Amino acid sequence: MRGIISPKLEDFLTQANNALAEAKRNKVEWTPALIRGNLDKLAAFMSEAPELAFVEDRCLNFEGRELAVRVYSPAPNEPLPVLLHFHGGGHMCGSVELYDPISRQLAKTTRCVVICVEYRLAPEHPYPAGIHDCQHALINYKKLLKGVAHNDIVTIMGDSAGGAICTTLSMNSLKNSDIKIDKQILIYPSVDYTMSSPSIQSNGCGFLLEQDKIRWYFQQYFSLNTTENIDSTNESELQVIKQASPLYGPFSNKMPETLIFTAGCDPLRDEGLAYAHALHEAGVKVSHHQFDGLIHAYMLLQDLVKEECQQTYQQIADFMQ
Repeated sequence: MRGIISPKLEDFLTQANNALAEAKRNKVEWTPALIRGNLDKLAAFMSEAPELAFVEDRCLNFEGRELAVRVYSPAPNEPLPVLLHFHGGGHMCGSVELYDPISRQLAKTTRCVVICVEYRLAPEHPYPAGIHDCQHALINYKKLLKGVAHNDIVTIMGDSAGGAICTTLSMNSLKNSDIKIDKQILIYPSVDYTMSSPSIQSNGCGFLLEQDKIRWYFQQYFSLNTTENIDSTNESELQVIKQASPLYGPFSNKMPETLIFTAGCDPLRDEGLAYAHALHEAGVKVSHHQFDGLIHAYMLLQDLVKEECQQTYQQIADFMQ
């Protein structure tokens, strides 16, 4: 069923859809630089970035290079819970800098130490490079917090592609005892790279994130032939895509308690709902909230949907208590 958009987003979507139509008329081709630049423009809709007692860029050595992160704490001398934050962006866009206002809001509202990870992006670094980065940061998070007080409660959080990373790490924790996750928070998560959920079709046009753009993101991420559709790739590639999709992975009651947010006008809505159902069936405690009138990436549009974003932050804070 197609979502019904909130009046708060009607003008924004009209402008976005007009720009998209013009780009199609002019036969503008997508490139990583173009798509990254377009996502970065959403920074204009996040005018609030709270001041915190501690914000510092740090890094880990991983595979002979530096893995950058940004650490946030509202009270660096107080032992607070830790939140590993994995940003969204289709596995090929987004950054610690773009998500800085969100990380700051998280640290302030939840009163926790936030570590936002600058993981590698496709197509320069395709699947599973970014997952490896985030898993390394999760396993070694204490090395990033020298001089910053914290306790041993660890939550992971991600939106969109960041949600895919979270759910993959939760799946990996079933067979890797080094991965410790107490809770996970997923915001409009991407968990099905086969693009088979009904909302991909019903919400796949006119709501900012479009079906053909999702397919293109995944082609970059998995280094597929960009002249082919996901469903026309060869059998071995399809197997990799399905195995990489957390929705089709193993589920167990040993997976972390989970909070999931979905948006009614999001193409990824139904796979988020399916993931919540699969966790519940496995015996995992799950909380779910849907904002019916919102779109994918609404957290990057805070100035337009301030009340809904504040509700999201507050529910996250309540969940982490």
